[in-house]
Amino acid sequence: MTESHAHAASPMLRALATIAYDAGAIVLEHYTEEITATHKEDLSPVTEADVQAERFILKRLAQLAPGITIVAEEDTAAGHVPKVGHRFFLVDPLDGTKEFVSRNGEFTINIAEIVEGKPVRGVVYAPAKDRMFFGEVTSGAYESPAPPGGAPDFAEARQIQARAPGSDGLVVAISRTHNDKKTEEYLAAYRVKNFVVSGSSLKFCLIASGEADLYPRHGRTMEWDTAAGHAILAAAGGTVTTLDGKAFNYGKVGEKFANPYFVARGLDGKSL
Repeated sequence: MTESHAHAASPMLRALATIAYDAGAIVLEHYTEEITATHKEDLSPVTEADVQAERFILKRLAQLAPGITIVAEEDTAAGHVPKVGHRFFLVDPLDGTKEFVSRNGEFTINIAEIVEGKPVRGVVYAPAKDRMFFGEVTSGAYESPAPPGGAPDFAEARQIQARAPGSDGLVVAISRTHNDKKTEEYLAAYRVKNFVVSGSSLKFCLIASGEADLYPRHGRTMEWDTAAGHAILAAAGGTVTTLDGKAFNYGKVGEKFANPYFVARGLDGKSL
């Protein structure tokens, strides 16, 4: 891992990080209160924090990049499925709502920019953990301390890099709430020395920062769940592909933005 200031990060990436940080303040306001969750048609939970944070992010993104399509989780769940062009944003205002409701801190605000089906910029902010990850293919990936009550301190950001696994085995990131037998069967082909359990898109960031090596996912995910973490991991030198090694793309309107199963890897993640 290389210590570095984030001076190379583009103004657009910094702007996206600031929006995510400010949305995190809205989410934290609800985190200290009684949390009431309802359920959408797909039975996934939604809270007032999801709704208010998304409303805020949509407004700020429209000001930042007028005319660029925004595909956001709650807006899409309400039936507003936009057409996407060569460039658009994907937004999950509160990834890990189950973690939010259970108050374990493993929830994030995700914002990604997609160009020609590829995630080129992304921000994952975990406000209850004071961790902000952001990255872009042109300048690399970074982590910045981001405690609530101020603003992101980009001067204190450090560059992060995915690692090659050690010869003694892989550290595998697994979901706290979505682990399954198919994942266990998939991992039987690897030498695994340890597991790190985490909610939300933080699993991508753990690989990007060199804290884990592999994250296979056989359960259902949507594009807004993965795009920001994918962008950060790619900027850190890692990869996200389908389970059979094909490109993992975004803008799948015909599938209502549902993802195929995938695997996220650090450097040389196939070697063990």
